[in-house]
Amino acid sequence: MNSATPDKPDQQPATPPAAKPPKPKSARRRSREIALQGLYEWLVSGTDAGVIEAHMREQEGFDKADRAHFDALLHGCITEAVALDAVLAKFVDRKTTELSPVEHAVLMIGAYELKHCLDIPYKVAINEAVELAKSFGGTDGHKYVNGVLDKAASDLRPVEVQAGQKHRG
Repeated sequence: MNSATPDKPDQQPATPPAAKPPKPKSARRRSREIALQGLYEWLVSGTDAGVIEAHMREQEGFDKADRAHFDALLHGCITEAVALDAVLAKFVDRKTTELSPVEHAVLMIGAYELKHCLDIPYKVAINEAVELAKSFGGTDGHKYVNGVLDKAASDLRPVEVQAGQKHRG
C-alpha cells in the first residue's frame, strides 16, 4: 500500500487544526512596545528625548497606542534613569550599563510601572515586561527580566506582594 494514502479508504488524512488568529494587542501593550523602541534608541545613541518621541510617533501602530502611557513611560524612564538603575542595581548581576540595551530598557519600563503605575497590578507589570523581553530580547532574556522584576516588586510594592503571597499560601 502506498504510504501517502490513508490505511482505510474512508479515512481522510489528518489536517492540522487551524491556528487561532493572534489576539489584538491592547493600547497599553502597544505603548510599551513603542516606548521600548524609544528607550533602546536613547540608551544606544543618547538622542534627545523630544527627537525620539517625534520619531516614535511616526511608527506604524502608534495611532492605536495609549499615548498618555507611552509619554509616561518614555519620558519617565529617561528622566528617572538614574533612580531606576539604582533600584535595578540591587537585583541585577552586573552593572545596568553592561546589560543588553533591550533588557535594560525592558527592566526600566518594568521598574517604572512598579514604582509609578499603581493602577497596574504588580504581576501584570512584570508579565508585560516579560512579554516585551520575549518579543524583542535575547533567547532567555525574559527569564532574567522576570527574576529581576520579581525581586524589585518586593522592594517597590511590599504590601501588594505580601498580600499576594498570603492569598496563595
